Amino acid sequence: MQTVTAVAHRGDPYRFRENTLDSLRSALGRGADAVEIDVRLTRDGVPVLLHDETLRRLWGVDRPLGALSAAELHGLTDGGVPTLAQALAATGDSRVMVDLCGPAGRRTVERILDVVGQSGARDRVYYSAHAEAVLAVRAADPAAEIALTWTTLAPPRPALLAAVRPRWLNYRFPLVGRELAARVHRDGCLLSVWTPDTRRSMSRLLELGVDSITTNRIGVLHALRSS
Repeated sequence: MQTVTAVAHRGDPYRFRENTLDSLRSALGRGADAVEIDVRLTRDGVPVLLHDETLRRLWGVDRPLGALSAAELHGLTDGGVPTLAQALAATGDSRVMVDLCGPAGRRTVERILDVVGQSGARDRVYYSAHAEAVLAVRAADPAAEIALTWTTLAPPRPALLAAVRPRWLNYRFPLVGRELAARVHRDGCLLSVWTPDTRRSMSRLLELGVDSITTNRIGVLHALRSS
């Protein structure tokens, strides 16, 4: 079986609550090469791990993150929502894919990149997002590693690729077929996919030659890759 980068989507969410330190540590302990985390800012500009706009789904609190300070967030979740700095410390030397899932203008991107730099993690962090956000990342850090998230079969415009200079093109896995995989590689990018969770889907993608798989079931991917 070919070598493929195994990325744990929000950690190990079938064992631990997603985007928590326990979830990240579990995923790395079960064979992940990298963990994907969702990062947003609190009201006072602290990058924290949360996919949704509110705390309702994961924490049972119907409050928007953007209206809360980091201290208020800590109190409402008993410290369960980690800061980006805490997550980077907890993942050691492992790779981290930072997904910019909220509004990611210049201020947000610069704050996130500042924390990554202060944590000494520039060489192991890469960023995934749609075009507007990764353009902000590229403007803030010409050397950043970027995975441009793309959700249609139509290819990104050459001008966009030239501006973003992504290392990866990041697709929803059902979109990926042999022709798309060949085109991505022909254009000089690596192909990343998210989030197949069955052995059958992962096997198909490996046969197509994808370079990275982001999954909620990192144990399944690790076992398949090792077989």
